[in-house]
Amino acid sequence: MADRVFSGIQPTSGIHLGNYLGAIRNWVTMQESYDCIYCIVDLHALTVVHDAREMLSNTREVAAALLASGIDPKRSVLFVQSNVAAHTQLAWIFNCITPMGWLNKMTQFKEKAGKDREGAVTGLFDYPVLMAADILAYRATHVPVGDDQKQHLELARNIAGMFNRKFAVDYFTLPEPMILGEATRVMSLRDGTKKMSKSDPSEQSRLNLVDDADTIAQKIRRAKSDSLPGVTYDPASRPEASNLLTIYAALSNRPRAEVEVELESSPFSDFKSRLADLAVAKLSPIAAEMRRISADPGYIDQILREGAERADAIAAPILREVEGLVGFLRP
Repeated sequence: MADRVFSGIQPTSGIHLGNYLGAIRNWVTMQESYDCIYCIVDLHALTVVHDAREMLSNTREVAAALLASGIDPKRSVLFVQSNVAAHTQLAWIFNCITPMGWLNKMTQFKEKAGKDREGAVTGLFDYPVLMAADILAYRATHVPVGDDQKQHLELARNIAGMFNRKFAVDYFTLPEPMILGEATRVMSLRDGTKKMSKSDPSEQSRLNLVDDADTIAQKIRRAKSDSLPGVTYDPASRPEASNLLTIYAALSNRPRAEVEVELESSPFSDFKSRLADLAVAKLSPIAAEMRRISADPGYIDQILREGAERADAIAAPILREVEGLVGFLRP
């Protein structure tokens, strides 16, 4: 089997630069070398989104963003998680072999549940098991992950190993993590110590993929900076300068160290102008294409429907083999 990449993105409104540089742009590049399966994970989003119209709107928005950024539905499989039954069916099988102690160690659950762990929904606690099923339903060999997902992928590897041991088979290959690019973690334009997020109340904190050229340039020029001379990379002492430098390097497809040498004596105002021009050149065409695609929801739905059929054609036989390995009686 060729190397197969699986990755997912939650359908949340407000896809931004962090999503693009941290994941989407890498997904586009991976189409050149891998058998790619990209999933809009609405089942995961159901842990936080409880409005049907919002879920549907967000799903189409994310699909439009992926397509506008360069995901080719003829070369890659692009679909919605809930449209392929193997995800939830395999998740239940994995639930029955995954120790509670493993899930209790998941730091992301602790962070999202906060002080009200007793009030947190079960799906949030069980999220990593469904994520393992997402990956293993396609026997993916590689999974692109950010720092905040490393632990979940390690759990997926542990679950795959547990399944193989429990049923005395060598069925699941342990998926390998892929951490790519100069900007896997993009920070807020208003606070370089916080991750860029759609939940930040300030629109000035992020570049949204739907922002037009004027808005992009304005946000870059208003981005927080410091009074030190030049542009250098020092996250501890200069978090905002370091963030903008990282964004510049990523958008220009150049090593950060190389860009730092070039810019270390540049006035910050000049650097921001250069960054604004670069961001407009790279992002405004995506925004225009995203608006064009979003104007035709029927087209988006057709792409996702065809993607689900292709995904199911891969996952359904794998699920049947797993069911046979655990001893389920099939009609």
